[in-house]
Amino acid sequence: MNTEDIDHKIDLYNILLSLSRNIFFYKKIGLSDTFETRIYLMFIHFSILMIINKKKGKKFNQVLYDNLFHKIENNLRELGFGDVSVNKKMKEFNKILYDILLKINLENNQIEKFTLNHKVIFKYFNELDTPKNPKYIELSLYFSNFFNYCFELSLNNMLKMVLKFKN
Repeated sequence: MNTEDIDHKIDLYNILLSLSRNIFFYKKIGLSDTFETRIYLMFIHFSILMIINKKKGKKFNQVLYDNLFHKIENNLRELGFGDVSVNKKMKEFNKILYDILLKINLENNQIEKFTLNHKVIFKYFNELDTPKNPKYIELSLYFSNFFNYCFELSLNNMLKMVLKFKN
């Protein structure tokens, strides 16, 4: 079985959703438990996975990306958003993902290093206000550990194993 077959069986949306529902973000860090917060957390995790793929010389599977956005779109419709609102939100979410993806890692050129960009975090999470905030420090450590954990996994198994990450 090649990696394309494996990738088609993985439900990236549910993996990212599970990661975004980690009680750590809401109890320990104090993020507000909203649809947008979960989307931002999903996009940060997704960006880290995409960065790892790039650093290891592999392009992320487009089908997984497309399915992720399709499921987000379906959720918006289930929440009662109409066609015009859904299209507007999806464009906004696409811009947010790319904003996060391009700016999240301050160590872009270093292969095995990840440093969370506090400016990106503060832009999407009003609860965190300075890099010296203990809650920001914990969040930064979480994402650094997440990067390190995932970086050690083989690309073929990374998405299957990512839910075993413990912060």
